[in-house]
Amino acid sequence: MNRRTFIHCSACTVALSTVTRSAAAAAKSLSLAGEVGITTGSFMRHYTVEARAGKLRLLDLPKRMHDELGMKVIDLMTATLASTEPAYLDQLRAAADRAGCVLTNLKMNNPGLDLASEDESVLRHAINEYKRTMDVAARLGVRWVRPLPGPKRPNFKRVTSVYRELMDYGASRGLTLLVENYGWMQDDPDAIPALIKAVGPGLRSQPDTRNWTDAVRYEGLTKAFPYAVSCDFKPFALEADGSHPRFDLRRCFQIGWDAGFRGPWCLEHFHDDLREQFREMGLLRDRLQQWTREQKNS
Repeated sequence: MNRRTFIHCSACTVALSTVTRSAAAAAKSLSLAGEVGITTGSFMRHYTVEARAGKLRLLDLPKRMHDELGMKVIDLMTATLASTEPAYLDQLRAAADRAGCVLTNLKMNNPGLDLASEDESVLRHAINEYKRTMDVAARLGVRWVRPLPGPKRPNFKRVTSVYRELMDYGASRGLTLLVENYGWMQDDPDAIPALIKAVGPGLRSQPDTRNWTDAVRYEGLTKAFPYAVSCDFKPFALEADGSHPRFDLRRCFQIGWDAGFRGPWCLEHFHDDLREQFREMGLLRDRLQQWTREQKNS
Protein backbone atom coordinates (compact mmCIF):
# COMPACT_ATOMS: atom_id res chain seq x y z
CA MET A 1 0.00 0.00 0.00
CA ASN A 2 1.51 3.34 -1.03
CA ARG A 3 1.42 6.44 1.19
CA ARG A 4 -1.44 8.13 -0.69
CA THR A 5 -3.64 5.00 -0.47
CA PHE A 6 -2.81 4.59 3.23
CA ILE A 7 -3.78 8.20 3.99
CA HIS A 8 -7.02 7.83 2.01
CA CYS A 9 -7.95 4.59 3.82
CA SER A 10 -7.11 6.09 7.19
CA ALA A 11 -9.29 9.09 6.44
CA CYS A 12 -12.16 6.81 5.42
CA THR A 13 -11.79 4.83 8.66
CA VAL A 14 -11.89 8.00 10.75
CA ALA A 15 -14.91 9.27 8.81
CA LEU A 16 -16.75 5.95 9.22
CA SER A 17 -15.94 5.89 12.94
CA THR A 18 -17.28 9.44 13.28
CA VAL A 19 -20.50 8.53 11.45
CA THR A 20 -20.93 5.43 13.60
CA ARG A 21 -20.47 7.43 16.81
CA SER A 22 -22.90 10.07 15.54
CA ALA A 23 -25.50 7.41 14.71
CA ALA A 24 -25.06 5.85 18.14
CA ALA A 25 -25.45 9.22 19.84
CA ALA A 26 -28.58 9.94 17.81
CA ALA A 27 -30.08 6.56 18.75
CA LYS A 28 -29.39 7.17 22.43
CA SER A 29 -31.09 10.56 22.31
CA LEU A 30 -34.24 9.08 20.77
CA SER A 31 -37.23 9.57 23.07
CA LEU A 32 -38.77 6.33 24.27
CA ALA A 33 -41.83 7.93 25.85
CA GLY A 34 -44.93 5.85 25.24
CA GLU A 35 -42.96 2.88 23.93
CA VAL A 36 -43.73 -0.70 24.94
CA GLY A 37 -40.87 -3.13 24.43
CA ILE A 38 -39.60 -6.48 25.63
CA THR A 39 -36.77 -7.89 27.71
CA THR A 40 -34.93 -10.69 25.98
CA GLY A 41 -34.90 -12.73 29.19
CA SER A 42 -38.57 -13.42 28.51
CA PHE A 43 -37.61 -16.00 25.88
CA MET A 44 -35.02 -18.00 27.80
CA ARG A 45 -37.08 -21.18 27.35
CA HIS A 46 -37.18 -20.79 23.58
CA TYR A 47 -33.76 -19.63 22.37
CA THR A 48 -31.63 -21.53 19.93
CA VAL A 49 -28.38 -20.57 18.23
CA GLU A 50 -29.21 -22.31 14.95
CA ALA A 51 -32.62 -21.86 13.31
CA ARG A 52 -35.09 -24.51 14.49
CA ALA A 53 -38.86 -24.86 14.11
CA GLY A 54 -40.73 -23.64 17.17
CA LYS A 55 -37.61 -21.98 18.61
CA LEU A 56 -36.23 -18.45 18.45
CA ARG A 57 -32.85 -17.02 17.51
CA LEU A 58 -32.06 -13.72 19.20
CA LEU A 59 -30.90 -12.45 15.81
CA ASP A 60 -34.46 -13.00 14.50
CA LEU A 61 -36.23 -11.36 17.44
CA PRO A 62 -36.11 -7.74 16.17
CA LYS A 63 -37.90 -8.60 12.92
CA ARG A 64 -40.51 -10.72 14.71
CA MET A 65 -41.12 -7.94 17.21
CA HIS A 66 -41.66 -5.47 14.39
CA ASP A 67 -43.79 -7.76 12.23
CA GLU A 68 -45.87 -9.49 14.90
CA LEU A 69 -46.05 -6.98 17.75
CA GLY A 70 -45.33 -3.61 16.16
CA MET A 71 -42.78 -2.92 18.89
CA LYS A 72 -39.21 -1.64 18.70
CA VAL A 73 -37.63 -1.42 22.18
CA ILE A 74 -35.36 -4.34 23.12
CA ASP A 75 -33.90 -4.65 26.60
CA LEU A 76 -31.11 -7.24 26.51
CA MET A 77 -29.83 -9.70 29.11
CA THR A 78 -26.32 -11.15 28.98
CA ALA A 79 -27.50 -14.77 29.26
CA THR A 80 -29.47 -14.38 26.02
CA LEU A 81 -26.45 -13.38 23.94
CA ALA A 82 -25.22 -16.31 21.87
CA SER A 83 -21.75 -14.76 21.88
CA THR A 84 -19.92 -11.66 23.05
CA GLU A 85 -17.55 -11.72 20.07
CA PRO A 86 -17.57 -8.42 18.12
CA ALA A 87 -18.83 -10.06 14.92
CA TYR A 88 -21.93 -11.44 16.66
CA LEU A 89 -22.61 -8.21 18.52
CA ASP A 90 -22.41 -6.32 15.24
CA GLN A 91 -24.81 -8.82 13.66
CA LEU A 92 -27.33 -8.30 16.46
CA ARG A 93 -27.07 -4.52 16.28
CA ALA A 94 -27.50 -4.62 12.50
CA ALA A 95 -30.55 -6.90 12.82
CA ALA A 96 -32.13 -4.40 15.21
CA ASP A 97 -31.35 -1.50 12.88
CA ARG A 98 -32.88 -3.29 9.87
CA ALA A 99 -36.10 -3.97 11.78
CA GLY A 100 -36.36 -0.39 13.04
CA CYS A 101 -35.71 -1.55 16.61
CA VAL A 102 -33.54 0.02 19.28
CA LEU A 103 -31.37 -1.83 21.80
CA THR A 104 -31.76 0.15 25.01
CA ASN A 105 -30.23 -1.72 27.94
CA LEU A 106 -27.99 -4.63 28.82
CA LYS A 107 -28.89 -6.44 32.03
CA MET A 108 -25.51 -7.64 33.23
CA ASN A 109 -26.53 -10.90 34.91
CA ASN A 110 -22.96 -12.09 35.19
CA PRO A 111 -22.94 -15.20 37.41
CA GLY A 112 -20.90 -15.37 40.59
CA LEU A 113 -19.99 -11.68 40.86
CA ASP A 114 -20.36 -9.78 44.12
CA LEU A 115 -20.06 -6.00 44.18
CA ALA A 116 -20.59 -6.05 47.95
CA SER A 117 -17.79 -8.50 48.80
CA GLU A 118 -15.48 -7.65 51.67
CA ASP A 119 -12.75 -9.65 49.94
CA GLU A 120 -10.77 -7.18 47.83
CA SER A 121 -9.75 -9.77 45.22
CA VAL A 122 -13.35 -10.96 44.79
CA LEU A 123 -14.55 -7.37 44.55
CA ARG A 124 -11.89 -6.38 42.02
CA HIS A 125 -12.73 -9.42 39.89
CA ALA A 126 -16.41 -8.40 39.89
CA ILE A 127 -15.60 -4.82 38.91
CA ASN A 128 -13.31 -5.93 36.08
CA GLU A 129 -15.86 -8.41 34.74
CA TYR A 130 -18.59 -5.78 34.77
CA LYS A 131 -16.30 -3.38 32.93
CA ARG A 132 -15.65 -6.05 30.32
CA THR A 133 -19.40 -6.51 29.93
CA MET A 134 -19.86 -2.75 29.66
CA ASP A 135 -17.53 -2.87 26.65
CA VAL A 136 -19.95 -5.40 25.15
CA ALA A 137 -22.84 -3.02 25.90
CA ALA A 138 -21.04 -0.14 24.22
CA ARG A 139 -20.47 -2.28 21.12
CA LEU A 140 -24.20 -3.01 21.01
CA GLY A 141 -24.99 0.70 21.22
CA VAL A 142 -27.26 0.56 24.28
CA ARG A 143 -27.71 3.55 26.55
CA TRP A 144 -28.05 1.74 29.91
CA VAL A 145 -26.45 -1.14 31.79
CA ARG A 146 -27.65 -2.85 34.96
CA PRO A 147 -25.33 -4.87 37.24
CA LEU A 148 -26.85 -7.29 39.75
CA PRO A 149 -27.29 -5.74 43.21
CA GLY A 150 -26.40 -9.00 44.98
CA PRO A 151 -28.14 -11.24 47.53
CA LYS A 152 -27.31 -9.34 50.73
CA ARG A 153 -27.52 -5.72 51.83
CA PRO A 154 -24.11 -4.13 51.20
CA ASN A 155 -21.99 -1.78 53.20
CA PHE A 156 -23.25 1.44 51.59
CA LYS A 157 -19.97 3.32 52.02
CA ARG A 158 -18.07 0.55 50.27
CA VAL A 159 -20.57 -0.08 47.49
CA THR A 160 -20.89 3.64 46.76
CA SER A 161 -17.27 3.84 45.61
CA VAL A 162 -17.76 0.69 43.52
CA TYR A 163 -20.81 2.09 41.74
CA ARG A 164 -19.07 5.39 41.12
CA GLU A 165 -16.11 3.59 39.54
CA LEU A 166 -18.47 1.69 37.25
CA MET A 167 -20.43 4.84 36.47
CA ASP A 168 -17.25 6.70 35.47
CA TYR A 169 -16.21 3.79 33.26
CA GLY A 170 -19.66 3.66 31.69
CA ALA A 171 -19.85 7.41 31.14
CA SER A 172 -16.70 7.27 29.01
CA ARG A 173 -18.58 4.82 26.80
CA GLY A 174 -21.92 6.62 26.71
CA LEU A 175 -23.53 4.31 29.27
CA THR A 176 -25.67 5.10 32.31
CA LEU A 177 -25.83 2.68 35.24
CA LEU A 178 -29.23 1.41 36.43
CA VAL A 179 -30.38 -0.27 39.62
CA GLU A 180 -33.25 -2.76 39.73
CA ASN A 181 -35.11 -4.19 42.73
CA TYR A 182 -33.41 -7.57 42.94
CA GLY A 183 -31.85 -9.71 45.65
CA TRP A 184 -31.65 -7.87 48.96
CA MET A 185 -33.79 -5.02 47.60
CA GLN A 186 -36.95 -7.04 47.01
CA ASP A 187 -38.43 -6.60 50.48
CA ASP A 188 -37.11 -3.09 51.14
CA PRO A 189 -39.18 -0.29 49.55
CA ASP A 190 -36.50 2.27 50.48
CA ALA A 191 -33.61 0.33 48.91
CA ILE A 192 -33.53 2.00 45.49
CA PRO A 193 -33.81 5.63 46.64
CA ALA A 194 -31.35 4.94 49.47
CA LEU A 195 -28.73 3.54 47.09
CA ILE A 196 -29.24 6.35 44.57
CA LYS A 197 -28.94 8.94 47.33
CA ALA A 198 -25.71 7.32 48.54
CA VAL A 199 -24.15 6.94 45.08
CA GLY A 200 -25.35 10.16 43.46
CA PRO A 201 -27.81 11.37 40.81
CA GLY A 202 -26.00 9.70 37.91
CA LEU A 203 -27.45 6.36 39.02
CA ARG A 204 -31.00 5.74 37.77
CA SER A 205 -33.60 3.05 38.39
CA GLN A 206 -35.37 0.36 36.38
CA PRO A 207 -38.25 -0.80 38.62
CA ASP A 208 -39.48 -4.36 38.12
CA THR A 209 -43.19 -4.70 38.89
CA ARG A 210 -42.92 -8.34 39.95
CA ASN A 211 -39.61 -8.46 41.83
CA TRP A 212 -41.03 -7.22 45.13
CA THR A 213 -42.56 -9.08 48.01
CA ASP A 214 -46.32 -8.57 48.01
CA ALA A 215 -46.14 -6.54 51.21
CA VAL A 216 -43.98 -3.76 49.72
CA ARG A 217 -44.72 -3.88 45.96
CA TYR A 218 -46.72 -0.67 45.60
CA GLU A 219 -44.69 1.29 48.15
CA GLY A 220 -41.48 0.13 46.49
CA LEU A 221 -42.71 1.22 43.06
CA THR A 222 -43.86 4.56 44.43
CA LYS A 223 -40.38 5.25 45.78
CA ALA A 224 -38.46 3.87 42.79
CA PHE A 225 -40.36 5.37 39.85
CA PRO A 226 -39.25 9.00 40.43
CA TYR A 227 -35.72 7.84 39.48
CA ALA A 228 -36.78 5.56 36.61
CA VAL A 229 -35.67 5.70 32.99
CA SER A 230 -37.08 2.26 32.12
CA CYS A 231 -39.44 -0.28 33.66
CA ASP A 232 -39.61 -4.06 33.58
CA PHE A 233 -43.36 -4.53 33.32
CA LYS A 234 -43.35 -8.08 34.61
CA PRO A 235 -46.46 -10.07 35.55
CA PHE A 236 -46.91 -13.59 36.80
CA ALA A 237 -48.78 -16.02 34.52
CA LEU A 238 -51.98 -14.66 32.98
CA GLU A 239 -55.28 -16.47 33.45
CA ALA A 240 -57.08 -17.95 30.42
CA ASP A 241 -59.17 -14.77 30.11
CA GLY A 242 -56.05 -12.58 30.23
CA SER A 243 -56.61 -11.42 33.81
CA HIS A 244 -53.83 -11.18 36.39
CA PRO A 245 -55.03 -11.86 39.95
CA ARG A 246 -51.59 -11.96 41.63
CA PHE A 247 -51.32 -8.16 41.78
CA ASP A 248 -52.84 -5.09 40.13
CA LEU A 249 -51.01 -4.35 36.87
CA ARG A 250 -53.04 -1.20 36.24
CA ARG A 251 -52.09 0.14 39.65
CA CYS A 252 -48.41 -0.48 38.88
CA PHE A 253 -48.77 1.49 35.66
CA GLN A 254 -50.60 4.29 37.43
CA ILE A 255 -47.89 4.62 40.08
CA GLY A 256 -45.31 5.05 37.33
CA TRP A 257 -47.44 7.53 35.42
CA ASP A 258 -48.16 9.62 38.51
CA ALA A 259 -44.42 9.76 39.20
CA GLY A 260 -43.86 11.24 35.73
CA PHE A 261 -42.55 8.06 34.10
CA ARG A 262 -43.61 7.69 30.46
CA GLY A 263 -41.66 4.71 29.20
CA PRO A 264 -40.31 2.49 27.94
CA TRP A 265 -42.43 -0.22 29.53
CA CYS A 266 -40.45 -3.39 28.81
CA LEU A 267 -42.48 -6.58 29.01
CA GLU A 268 -40.83 -9.43 30.86
CA HIS A 269 -43.25 -12.30 30.43
CA PHE A 270 -42.90 -16.06 30.16
CA HIS A 271 -44.85 -18.92 28.60
CA ASP A 272 -43.93 -22.47 27.66
CA ASP A 273 -45.51 -22.04 24.23
CA LEU A 274 -43.73 -19.45 22.07
CA ARG A 275 -46.77 -18.59 19.95
CA GLU A 276 -48.91 -18.10 23.05
CA GLN A 277 -46.19 -15.98 24.60
CA PHE A 278 -46.26 -13.60 21.65
CA ARG A 279 -50.07 -13.46 21.86
CA GLU A 280 -50.03 -12.61 25.57
CA MET A 281 -47.36 -10.00 25.03
CA GLY A 282 -49.74 -8.43 22.53
CA LEU A 283 -52.45 -8.35 25.20
CA LEU A 284 -50.12 -6.66 27.69
CA ARG A 285 -48.97 -4.18 25.02
CA ASP A 286 -52.57 -3.30 24.24
CA ARG A 287 -53.36 -2.65 27.90
CA LEU A 288 -50.37 -0.39 28.39
CA GLN A 289 -51.20 1.54 25.24
CA GLN A 290 -54.85 1.85 26.30
CA TRP A 291 -53.93 3.07 29.78
CA THR A 292 -51.54 5.58 28.24
CA ARG A 293 -54.27 6.93 25.95
CA GLU A 294 -56.67 7.18 28.86
CA GLN A 295 -54.16 9.19 30.89
CA LYS A 296 -53.43 11.52 27.99
CA ASN A 297 -57.13 12.12 27.45
CA SER A 298 -58.05 12.57 31.13
